[in-house]
Amino acid sequence: MPPVEGPAPDGNPGAAEPVVALSVSSFAQADASPLEELRASGVRVLENPHGRKLSEDEVTELLGEADGVIAGTEPLTAAVFDAAPRLKVISRVGVGLDNVDLAAASERGIAVLNTPEAVTDAAAELTVAGILSALRHVHTMDAELRAGRWTRQMGSLLRGKTVGIVGLGRIGRRVAELVLPFRVQLVGNDVAPDADWCASHGVELLELSDLLARADVLTLHVAGKQERPIVGAAEIERMKPGSVLVNAARGGLVDEDALATALQGGHLGGAFVDVFGKEPYDGPLRDLPTAVLTPHAGSYAREARLMMESEAVRNVLTGLREAAPR
Repeated sequence: MPPVEGPAPDGNPGAAEPVVALSVSSFAQADASPLEELRASGVRVLENPHGRKLSEDEVTELLGEADGVIAGTEPLTAAVFDAAPRLKVISRVGVGLDNVDLAAASERGIAVLNTPEAVTDAAAELTVAGILSALRHVHTMDAELRAGRWTRQMGSLLRGKTVGIVGLGRIGRRVAELVLPFRVQLVGNDVAPDADWCASHGVELLELSDLLARADVLTLHVAGKQERPIVGAAEIERMKPGSVLVNAARGGLVDEDALATALQGGHLGGAFVDVFGKEPYDGPLRDLPTAVLTPHAGSYAREARLMMESEAVRNVLTGLREAAPR
């Protein structure tokens, strides 16, 4: 790793080893090898001192002398960049970049990289797990049994259902592949669908309003930040009575209060939500047994986490090499 310009770690002027901050809330918990690789590369590592998602002030403090950052979902704003004059590379562990001010990064010449491939199977499999739990009430029967009550609850099969997938990117397509063996009917919606892939996998493309009315299970896999929820009260009203709504993509895609109202009133039969508009989540869905909730855990499979972290390390090291003065 080439040295970077600036004060050396002992305070003397001249070249110094690059500094990489770990602002991600957890790193190398599944496997220590990504952290070992990072340290062996010759960089100085600054670890997240809180072990949780950082606030804007906390990430500002951490990145003050950083040349690169391995990031999670903490806010990486123009104000953070202004306080980190040496920052050259943001390497995101994961796919979404909603937390990064991309325009401000570009203006400052900061490279922004992510790990889009590693999360696909983990997020898709958790989606299917949530669908099955919502349909068969696995989560509520587990809670009943642990409370000393032998309570069986009548559920529904996934077999034969119409599954609507909004967003047919990597994860949406993988969800389709995973549920096909259940002999479901697939309907989909995407701003730029791969028509050949849809035809080969039996996915009927529909306008969103028509998909809402057809789907027994609606699962969202939309990329990019949305100005408003794509599924609000009006959209939920169009959904079939007793249907299941799933959001394991990104917070803000669903009006969570409208979802809670629909579950309370019985219009929807269940929901699975892994991502929320504000996290940690503290809202009415927590009190509803028909809602399966997980704490933004889509990427938290051991194999996927190792793959993402290893790729994030390679990204930040490559970015620093390319940004180093020649």
